[in-house]
Parts: sequence; C-alpha cells; structure tokens
Amino acid sequence: MEKEWPENVNVSVKTMDVYEKLHILTDAAKYDVACTSSGVDRRGDGTGTGNCEKAGICHSFSADGRCVSLLKILFTNECIYDCKYCINRSSNDVVRATFTPDEICQLTMDFYRRNYIEGLFLSSGILKSPNYTMELIYTAIYKLRVECRFQGYIHVKVIPGASQELIQKVGFLADRMSVNLELPTKESLHLLAPHKSRKNILAPMRYVQNKRNENKQELTVYKHVPKFVPAGQSTQMIIGATPETDYQIMKVSEALYEKFGLKRVFYSAFVNVNEDTTLPMQIEQGPPLLREHRLYQADWLLRYYRFKIDELLDEKNPNFNVLMDPKCNWAVQHLERFPVEINTASYDALLRVPGIGYLSAGRIVKARRMGKVDFADLKKMGVVLKRALYFITCNGKMMYPTKMEQDYIVRNLLDAKEKLPDSVRNMNYQQLSLFDDTVQGVVEDGQKNLYLS
Repeated sequence: MEKEWPENVNVSVKTMDVYEKLHILTDAAKYDVACTSSGVDRRGDGTGTGNCEKAGICHSFSADGRCVSLLKILFTNECIYDCKYCINRSSNDVVRATFTPDEICQLTMDFYRRNYIEGLFLSSGILKSPNYTMELIYTAIYKLRVECRFQGYIHVKVIPGASQELIQKVGFLADRMSVNLELPTKESLHLLAPHKSRKNILAPMRYVQNKRNENKQELTVYKHVPKFVPAGQSTQMIIGATPETDYQIMKVSEALYEKFGLKRVFYSAFVNVNEDTTLPMQIEQGPPLLREHRLYQADWLLRYYRFKIDELLDEKNPNFNVLMDPKCNWAVQHLERFPVEINTASYDALLRVPGIGYLSAGRIVKARRMGKVDFADLKKMGVVLKRALYFITCNGKMMYPTKMEQDYIVRNLLDAKEKLPDSVRNMNYQQLSLFDDTVQGVVEDGQKNLYLS
C-alpha cells in the first residue's frame, strides 16, 4: 500500500526511516495503559511464527516467574481530534510519524525473532477518519497474520466511529480488542474531548460483545470456526482530569463489567502534558498514583471477591481511604461479621477476610476436607496473617488475644513495622493516629498482580 502523507507533514518526516518512527511512536504510546495479559492460549501449529500463551503479555509476569512483553506502539500520532488532555492532539506542535502496514510487520517479526517480544499492542491516533485509520490497522494485522504467519498475541485498539465491518474483520485476527472510554462520564468527555461522543465509544463495545457471544455459540457446533476476539475486550479511563468521585468511577466500571462483559477496566492517573485552562494543574508530587492504586484494588474486589461497589462506597463516603486498602477498610467498618471460623466459614465469607486472597480461600476450602486447618497451615497457603489474624479464628481460638475494637485494629493495620498485636507487646492504643507519614500499598495473595492480570 502506497503511503499517503497529510499535506502539513514536512519533507524530513516523510523521509524518516522505520526506527526513527519507532522512537516517536513508542514514546507516543506510553500514556495508553490498557495492556494486559493475553487471556488466551494458542499454540503455534508449526506452519508459522510464534505462539500465544495464557501466562501474560506486556511486561507482566507469568505463573512460573517469566517476564513476557509486547511491542507497544501507535500506528500514527497524527490525529484529527483535539482532546485537551492528549499529547497527540491536533493543535499540539509535535513531530508526527506514521507507520506503513509493512513496517508494522517488519518491526513485529524482527523483534519477535530477536526474542524481545511475544506479541503486539497496536493503538493509533485518528488519521483522516476513523474508517481510514481502521482500514490501515486491518491491513497491517492481516499482513502480519496471513503473509508473515505470525501466531503470537495481538491486542488492537478499536477506533470509535469505525464501521462494524472493519471491526469484525480485525476481531477475527486479534486476540484482544479495546475501546478507550477516555473519561468516566458523558459530561467530562464533552468538556475535554468535544469531538468524541459516548455513543460512538459504547457502540463498538456492544458490537464486540454481541459478536463474541455469537461466535461462542458457533464454536459449540463447529469446532474450526475462527475465534472472534478470544481474549475479550477492555477499556481505559483517565482518572483525576475531571472531578468525579471514586464512587462515580467505580459505578461506571461495575456497569461496564455487568452490561458489556469487559475483561478489564484500566485506570490511568492523569498526567498534565498540555497547557489548558480546563485541565487541573499537576501537583508537585506528580500524578495521583495512590488513588489509581486504590481504584485497581477495588476493581479487583469487584471481579474476584464478589463485592458490589455500594458495599465499599456510597454518596456520603464517595472516596476510598488513602491510608488503607478498600478490603481492610470495609472489614473494620463491619466488625459484626468477624471473626470468622476458618474451618467452617463459607468460601464467600473467607473472601471477605483481609489477608485472604481468592487463591488462598480456595486452598483453605480444599485443605479442610482432609482435616482441621490451623494458623501454621494458613501461612503455608499464602494467607497474610499479620492482617488476617484480627478477623479469624482456627478451631475457635484467635491467633493472639485481640480486641475487636475498630480503633485498635486500624492502628495495628497501619503500623508498617507491626509484627504482633499490641496486647502481646503490652501496649495500648485507643485512638487512630491521623499523622502517620507511611502509607502502605497493602496487597494480598493474588492482588500483587493488580496491573498484570
């Protein structure tokens, strides 16, 4: 396909070699966080190059400890839109570059053969029109799959406004697709990205969902039907550019999981790269990464721990506690449910215990079929006892004499050097200290991979 350059691109950019473009377009892709593990397992059939393992993609870690990665690039950083938060917006004076489909294939195959990557993440600015851009993306992916016989993982960003025909064609070649929601609410989108509409964003999400459901039905009858987006779809929201509360953000995420069957919602802490009066000033400490972390922890609770967002937040308390992870915060607010007996509690009750992850909860249920479980067994199963000990009993006994008082438990959970309850150290705390300068990003079994699943 012959390269067509926009009229405003200068001659030096037109004559860039592929590695100069690579430098520009990998840097331009760094603000897109919607990379994830593949979620699909496809072995090479011996006739092509590569394979796709369920273990993970995009600098994540597999179950056996391997680090796996993908080539993360934009097809182009040209864009006809002028989103106020985007470094690649049309009004910005930045060096522009655009790959050709053949260059995408060349880079992917070269990096794969050198064992640098195991897959490709391809996003793009909007060149000329959504359909024109999506056609270019389809051509690149088609060449990669058919001509280069690449069988590794491919994640493609859908261009809102592109035709369903193009989305379908790409969907039968890609493993995962994603459509960026951009901002949590319609009002915020209108304020910061006036050229985009919520309707155009949600329409391809719905189409991918419906097409995946149809494809699953076909696969139950015909085993050799091509799979449509086998690893599902995801989306991304920018957090902190607009005034939505954590409650509003998580309600949107909950609705996306329930109504669109998304695999992941990614939260990207706002980074101010443009000068614009409609954007908040960047604070000295940088982007609100702690808030982003709390949202990911809550997202994990929705997807794996059977929580509803209304259990974690409400209109009166619309934001997460910055000092404590959402699960611990919920537990200390509901001490009437604790302690739970490890040897008799249901799987759902175990999931609600801080320090017990969904993997360790499953191990507990399985182990107690063979006999009684004690605290030594829990440690071997991966339970984080320094948090769980306040909320559980084994064979009717707590690990140490522990007060079921909110202030006492909170103070101990916030103590970064905590080894034993203060009752064991003959110390007493009755009041919650609000001047701690250490904020722990508390994670638990399974939650350490919040960004990688």
